[in-house]
Amino acid sequence: MDQPYYRRVLLKLSGEALSGKGSFGIDPEIVDAVAAEIRDVAVMGVQLGVVIGGGNIFRGVDAGGRGMGRTTADYMGMLATVINGLALQSALEHLNVTTRLQTAIEMKAIAEPFIQRRAIRHLEKGRVVIFAAGTGNPYFTTDTAATLRAVEIRAEILLKATKVDGVYDSDPVKNANAIKYEKISYTEVLTKNLKVMDATAISLCRDNGLPLKVFNLQKSGNIKRVICGEAVGTIIGG
Repeated sequence: MDQPYYRRVLLKLSGEALSGKGSFGIDPEIVDAVAAEIRDVAVMGVQLGVVIGGGNIFRGVDAGGRGMGRTTADYMGMLATVINGLALQSALEHLNVTTRLQTAIEMKAIAEPFIQRRAIRHLEKGRVVIFAAGTGNPYFTTDTAATLRAVEIRAEILLKATKVDGVYDSDPVKNANAIKYEKISYTEVLTKNLKVMDATAISLCRDNGLPLKVFNLQKSGNIKRVICGEAVGTIIGG
């Protein structure tokens, strides 16, 4: 039987990953597949927090660039992450996985407010905790929110699930000769301006000694492989 290498992790999912082949909205089959992978990890006794972006519904940065007030646009993006969080929670509970949805913006009818001690207690009881609404503040991405929550729950590692299988020196879609890194330091990511996470998130990882693993979500079973310590994706640290 596979044994987890990590006991408490924070999984960052992009909102776009939930839209499947479409460019907008939520694909129920994709959400169910992601939920099944999370279930497979949860039953191993891994304490799992999840942060989901909202780009499949609304991207605050894009709207801000088109003339909408950045603060308003960012709050709309935060609400999009709550919608995604509710969808994932529903899929997980359909698989009999106990979950809690916590939001940085208070909305008592559908979620708990984020409280660090309560979140950690949920994790200790084996519940999957979904963190939504970013940091609750405009001008911060969900990458930064994921890093912040990972530090706050004292996660051993931050896992960023993407559509590529790691970090490259250039865009592998545009450059067939792009070189993949197996391991790279925080400082190299920043100095080479690699588009892994925004600079605030990477700096926060570095300042708190939080390792970051970037891997491909679209390959079935990868979440479990990463948590079991297999050499999947790219590790960022040191």
